[in-house]
Amino acid sequence: MRIIVCEDYEAVSKKAAQMILSQITLKPNSILGLATGSTPVGMYKNLIQMNKEKVIDFSEVKTFNLDEYYNLPRTNNQSYYYFMHENLFNYININPANIDIPNGMTENIEAECDRYDATIKEAGGIDIQVLGIGNNAHIGFNEPTVNFEKGTHLVQLDESTIEANARFFNNKDEVPKNALTMGVGSIFKSKKIMLIACGEAKAEAIYNTVYGKVVPEVPASILQFHNDIVLILDKEAAKLLNKEDYKTA
Repeated sequence: MRIIVCEDYEAVSKKAAQMILSQITLKPNSILGLATGSTPVGMYKNLIQMNKEKVIDFSEVKTFNLDEYYNLPRTNNQSYYYFMHENLFNYININPANIDIPNGMTENIEAECDRYDATIKEAGGIDIQVLGIGNNAHIGFNEPTVNFEKGTHLVQLDESTIEANARFFNNKDEVPKNALTMGVGSIFKSKKIMLIACGEAKAEAIYNTVYGKVVPEVPASILQFHNDIVLILDKEAAKLLNKEDYKTA
């Protein structure tokens, strides 16, 4: 596990975008695993600018998203389908046919989950998976639980996750209670994982991810076992880590 600590959110976003640039430069038809939420927005802004300046080319890239709210129409401005288009896809030269996001409006949850996992496998697997992390150390929407889920599945969101996401809705009651998410096993199959986190609120989750026991009650702790993972943090998110365990950028 490599850990890079940056000065602030802007520096984290720039560093993360540079890693995506490196991946696509080495492999123009890369398979990207993407995340939503407030943390990766800065990274996406950097990638849009790079694409505008013709530094990065998304024409051959395929993307898969970590998750999507269940039973929330894609036209809803809080759906992750909407989020990804508004924050990235509408502004880069990606082929719409190469974008895949779980269908939260599916009438057959099991079939959709199976389709998603099979499509990722057929594409050759994810080359680099972008992750954020919840205050409770969830990755994707894999909440603390009694076992690690392998594949894409329907999950009931924790109360803490609903409260954290309520800021994006008019009120807490509007936040969906369920979501489709890649399982921890799906995430772990990615060839490379890049987790980005900012803010003091994430410091305990980062500490438990790096130093804690590998248990499903701390979903991100499984990342200790991955052979190619980098954490890109700001100073606040890294405040509980030992200085000898990370590099500064």
